[in-house]
Amino acid sequence: MKNKELAALFSRIGDALEIKGEMGFKIIAYRRAARILEDLTDDIEKIARENKLQEIPGIGSGIAKKIEEYLKTGQMEKYKEALSEIPESLLNLLEIQNLGARTLHLAHNELGVKNLEDLKRVIKNGSLVKLYGLGEKKAENIKKGIEIYEQAQERIPIFEAVNIVEEVIEYLQKCSYISRLSPAGSLRRMKETVGDIDILAAGTNGAQIIRYFTQFPGVSRVLAAGETKGSAMISTQRSERQVDLRIVDESEYGAALQYFTGSKAHNIKLRSMAREKGFKISEYGVFRGDKKIAGYDEEEVYKTLNLPLIPPELREDRGEIELALQGHPPQVVNYSDIKGDLHIHSRYSDGSLSLREIAELAKELGYEYIAICDHSQSAKYAYGLTSERLKQQIKEIDQLNQELKEIKLLKGTEVDILQDGQLDFPNEILKELDIVVAAIHSGFKKNVTERILRAMDNPFVTIIAHPSGRLISKREGYDVDLEKILQEAKSKQKALELNAYYDRLDLNEFYLKKAKEQGIKISIGTDAHYAGGFQMMRFGVGIARRAWLEKKDILNCLSHNQLIRTKNI
Repeated sequence: MKNKELAALFSRIGDALEIKGEMGFKIIAYRRAARILEDLTDDIEKIARENKLQEIPGIGSGIAKKIEEYLKTGQMEKYKEALSEIPESLLNLLEIQNLGARTLHLAHNELGVKNLEDLKRVIKNGSLVKLYGLGEKKAENIKKGIEIYEQAQERIPIFEAVNIVEEVIEYLQKCSYISRLSPAGSLRRMKETVGDIDILAAGTNGAQIIRYFTQFPGVSRVLAAGETKGSAMISTQRSERQVDLRIVDESEYGAALQYFTGSKAHNIKLRSMAREKGFKISEYGVFRGDKKIAGYDEEEVYKTLNLPLIPPELREDRGEIELALQGHPPQVVNYSDIKGDLHIHSRYSDGSLSLREIAELAKELGYEYIAICDHSQSAKYAYGLTSERLKQQIKEIDQLNQELKEIKLLKGTEVDILQDGQLDFPNEILKELDIVVAAIHSGFKKNVTERILRAMDNPFVTIIAHPSGRLISKREGYDVDLEKILQEAKSKQKALELNAYYDRLDLNEFYLKKAKEQGIKISIGTDAHYAGGFQMMRFGVGIARRAWLEKKDILNCLSHNQLIRTKNI
């Protein structure tokens, strides 16, 4: 399929236009197209052959023509035009926090910056500081952004890792020699970023399995190919990622899966417990002397230590083993417990779907409800709604709710918290809504804590969105005192969001656990702007499980009627 190829092209066009200073709506259009194509499950070539490109939500005539051009010729004139005179290494620098397109444009034109090494050089020799509009403070912030960027490159985002591993596993399932398959390592434990991508398989004829693995279409380089282990570099949209496959005997699979899932600290604790009982645990099984007494599946490995099966997300040696021994293991939320998504954007602002399309998609996912939370009027870059347009949306939602069955649209907003802590809509509008999600989108270093605290004084605010403001790959987040935010949320009975978008996952598991301990409710929202974004819920639930959150801690586990009754928490 050419879906990801086209997504990469449109994403790069958006980056190039930003550096060239084009109008914001053009940049948004190309990036939206990239997101849609990245998550499109149907083959774009088949859709084009059937002349149905413009039936894809969010794909207009202009984008459709460019897709057709590329599919017919293998080229796209707009791509060539947009990237003319801009090195790709320069485009990658846009991912660095505090380095805007305007500064990058100046650094490229006046200082010859073409890549990361050039950027480091002009910071070190002081020439960047001398550019118009820069200065010592901004240069120092860019330097800090580089440090964050380089750290992020060493880890793989969970979204990328899951996509790779699922494609590889789908491919491996066609191999007749394999009987069981699973991801392992920190990916299986649903950490927000992972260091390695590990897959474990049980089967016969390991050499044939490894040979089949190395023939996966995405493999760019084979690093190792033995009888029990293979390693290959697999190409993704912007990089190569190493994937390791291990082959074990069917009788060892459970022990190996437990061992290679980790964490190291969790496994050390289990081995210590086993020694006290006269056992030995390894990736080959559980042994009493030379006799193997367990290893076929994970349950029997834990059972030998009088433990229930501990979910992978909890295996961090943070007290989960002790609680399990006491007969009270954490009863963490299950993926099936989620009854709705509490943060979705529609075509009214910068989303790609109509309200009806959102409702139909939510119904397919088995949800009871979905909260429409479009941007407010100050977010002009995202086509934020004026009061009049919000009233129009409320009216359409009411009409749809009378018509729709098995799903309810919640009337909501992602309302901006302004510089003085006031909200971007008056209370007369907010009181008409089922859910009010208040968010910081600008002025990240300007009295953020005080602004959020003031926003929580508003009786109609239900949830504070992405409270730390971080982007895992490139931004530390707001200058905010989260301890104060937690205290106020508890006092004012406001919920805090776990934004499930993979590059946010905000709040993180540390503060989620603190929120749980204080009795603060958590709302999980995908912040989806397109159909594929709905799938981010799995990452939010994964992080919630890592933080030991239970059904009772999460608003999304309430029925529609329960949620409406407790809209002010």
